[in-house]
Amino acid sequence: MNFYKIILEYEGTNYNGWQRQKNTDNTIQQIMEDKLKLINKSPVNAISAGRTDAGVHARAQVVNFKLDVDIPIKRVPAALNSVLPNNIICKGAQKVNPEFHSRYDALGKFYRYRLSNNNYASVFTRNYVYNIKSFIDFQKIRKAAPLLVGTHDFASFQNSGSDVSKTVRTIKKIDIIDTGEEYHFDIKGSGFLYKMVRIMMGTFIEIGQGKIKLDELEKIIDGQKRHRAGFTAPAKGLTLMKVYY
Repeated sequence: MNFYKIILEYEGTNYNGWQRQKNTDNTIQQIMEDKLKLINKSPVNAISAGRTDAGVHARAQVVNFKLDVDIPIKRVPAALNSVLPNNIICKGAQKVNPEFHSRYDALGKFYRYRLSNNNYASVFTRNYVYNIKSFIDFQKIRKAAPLLVGTHDFASFQNSGSDVSKTVRTIKKIDIIDTGEEYHFDIKGSGFLYKMVRIMMGTFIEIGQGKIKLDELEKIIDGQKRHRAGFTAPAKGLTLMKVYY
């Protein structure tokens, strides 16, 4: 057996997320495994660092798998890219030890959410940026963001449908960057719950719109109830930027 780790980039717009599902073959995992099977001549299990939701993008998803065939590392990206659709590419590869696991060995992840506050959504970024026309007070959001940094029970920021029992996570850093045309919310943490970043973003947006008061945020965290937090921001604004090991 030969064990590989690859860096994968994909546009999630037309896919039903990473994870293989019973009723559809339109997932990143399904496509990866189908293409790897062509190369390996037998089934392959592709394991990712994070199960990105439908519509979520990745700049540097980490995937590991084992092959019966021995392909030189330099040839792996080219071999995969020759059979992958043009909205999924392999950016790099390396051999790893048999014990390496993309998900369980990860020390943290870096997500970016792109938000714009304009009268129109740009045709060039409409699949990657969530645009809101109504006024948003970003100064309020900048005051709110540090309250989510640190180790907290993020039960209020976990969407229903998750089977995770422990909801304590550590957010290491939240940077809000004004590019002039849009805002980048760079969120780094040890790990994230199901739709956690998108619910955090929905909460920030509602704070900026005045729907949630700034002094209510700590109560939302302490309350540990999903209904207390803001809405789930659309998937298209979210990109997995990096996985740390």
